[in-house]
Amino acid sequence: MAKNLQFLPRFSDRWSHLYLEHGRLEKESASLVFFSVEGSLEIPVHQLSFLLLGPGTSVTHSAMNELAANNTLVAWVGEHGVRLYAHSTGGTHHSTRLLHQAKLFSNREERLQVVRRMYGKRFPDELPDNISLEEIRGKEGWRVREAYRKSAEIHGLEWTGRKYDPNNWDRSDPLNQALSTANACLYGLCHAAILSAGYSPAIGFVHTGKMLSFVYDIADLYKTEIAVPVAFAAVKESRHEVSHRVRLACRDFFHRARLMNRILPDIAEVLDASDDLGESPGELEGKLITLDDRARDGSLPWQPERKDT
Repeated sequence: MAKNLQFLPRFSDRWSHLYLEHGRLEKESASLVFFSVEGSLEIPVHQLSFLLLGPGTSVTHSAMNELAANNTLVAWVGEHGVRLYAHSTGGTHHSTRLLHQAKLFSNREERLQVVRRMYGKRFPDELPDNISLEEIRGKEGWRVREAYRKSAEIHGLEWTGRKYDPNNWDRSDPLNQALSTANACLYGLCHAAILSAGYSPAIGFVHTGKMLSFVYDIADLYKTEIAVPVAFAAVKESRHEVSHRVRLACRDFFHRARLMNRILPDIAEVLDASDDLGESPGELEGKLITLDDRARDGSLPWQPERKDT
């Protein structure tokens, strides 16, 4: 029987991401298996939303076919999972959401309203109607700087500013490496959510001109809540193997923050998509890939070993 998107677990009930390096991913019977020098790891592909393939990995054609059939986003990334080289496509066949997104972008007034809604979700108090976009961006810059300062103060760390050279990873201090890794995990999950719902990752509203502009827009809704505290806490614990530990910490934090339940409704809200496909924002979450009527106890659908293969 051919797979149908209606039979797949919805996005919010999947496991967030998995990073693999130095091994081979193959299909065996009805599942995928990753082989490395450490042994083999069976992967429940139907429960996985985002797979990062790092250096030294190879993947068979049948494995890629299985990933595509299960609507799992695959990205080929650099060491530490930070640099993105290529990615696969999403699983929806509908263009309605993409067209709605493009319509908002092409109308200056509607685009500004989307920007205001995006910024408005980051502040506890409602933004005044007469506030300018430049003033909003100024408030956002202050908010982010305060998040860094407070996290440094809480964890007793010295913070000298955000410094990241994508061409020279080792030039960054452990704290900036931790932030870059946490951001990469967050970008990947938001990217997977955007594609799963049929939106375009390139049509951004705050960020523009990049193939992942909308990914950056949505990830910015959660950075100070998730990526920043995860990174600072990881460096406070140890300055060794920062990227490895941050990936594991993000995986746990995404679950505790119920991030996968929030991304699609938040996208619908900022895009005012209540009548998109005749759905309300609350109903948009995971509608394209519905869940069978099983009880959800809040636990991860798959609890991996405490290692990053």
